Amino acid sequence: MKSQHAVEMSAIRALSFSIIAFSLLISCERGSKNTINIKGAAQGTSYNITYLAGAYSNYRQSIDSIFKQIDLSMSTYVPGSIVSRLNRNDTTVLVDDHFATVFKKSMEVSENTKGLFDITVAPLVNAYGFGSIKKGPVDEKQVDSLLHYIGYTKVRLMDKKLVKESPQVMLDFNAIAQGYTVDVLASFLESKGVHNYLIELGGEIRAKGNKLDGSPWTIGIEQPDESPNDGIALNTTISLQNKALATSGNYKKFFVERGHKYTHIINPITGLPAKSNLLSATVIADDCMTADAYATAFMVMGLDSAKQFLSDHKDLGLEIFFIYDDRGKLKTQVSEDLSKYIGKSP
Repeated sequence: MKSQHAVEMSAIRALSFSIIAFSLLISCERGSKNTINIKGAAQGTSYNITYLAGAYSNYRQSIDSIFKQIDLSMSTYVPGSIVSRLNRNDTTVLVDDHFATVFKKSMEVSENTKGLFDITVAPLVNAYGFGSIKKGPVDEKQVDSLLHYIGYTKVRLMDKKLVKESPQVMLDFNAIAQGYTVDVLASFLESKGVHNYLIELGGEIRAKGNKLDGSPWTIGIEQPDESPNDGIALNTTISLQNKALATSGNYKKFFVERGHKYTHIINPITGLPAKSNLLSATVIADDCMTADAYATAFMVMGLDSAKQFLSDHKDLGLEIFFIYDDRGKLKTQVSEDLSKYIGKSP
């Protein structure tokens, strides 16, 4: 017969074993990876976020909060946002870190592209009806008058205050803000220990790591279609790993008026909608904000000028996939390093 002490020691050992086993179970459960998918609507488009994490790592609430924060900073569709108040010449406004970061990158890309990317294009965007203000009649005289208020050198940040050369100068971050939002979401996931993810917001994408089965994330490239009502066929895929991707095209958002086609991508130098045989520009970079801005800039440049820019700026490390119209036939231009990551969809 066991002594009381022996019984107590046996019970303690059993309890200790149970605690260790339970701890291991919890540890394994927390360490196990599940594919979590969060999707919804934000910033006037849809988003789809997939990542590998523990079963209880659903960050939808925090993700929704990030969207709201950025909208309150840079959305021209939110009347009380920082950019909207600055466009109304509210001199009491101080910019936040979101605004300052995107403004700085915008100035950098504007400088590199000699003003072909320009966030002061807002008056023209609004005039053509692609902004938050209802479209009115647009003629050559009006465009010429608005060009007096377009130019990235007409704005600067001093501490946290925006200084404008003229009250008529207005900002529009739509060509870069979604890419930036993707970067912020990526930083948030990584702060939570998530290192395998695919973030997509309105076609702007950032990927890191791999899928649950170990294969890389695969991205589809759309085939441009001149008709906004027709379906767009998927004909090319890119394996994306630890990079960001953004696509800009002139085949989705446009209108036809008096026989003239007006696309949403405006040339800040001429004041006219960009027009060339380049139909779609996909850019891959280390961050999505950079990819987003240059995708728009290349659409403004056109095919030949974009190719020359890439040749002159190899230090930027940009990879591209261009789709262009060659006398009625769709053709592609792919950067050399990117070609090995491209495949055909089924």
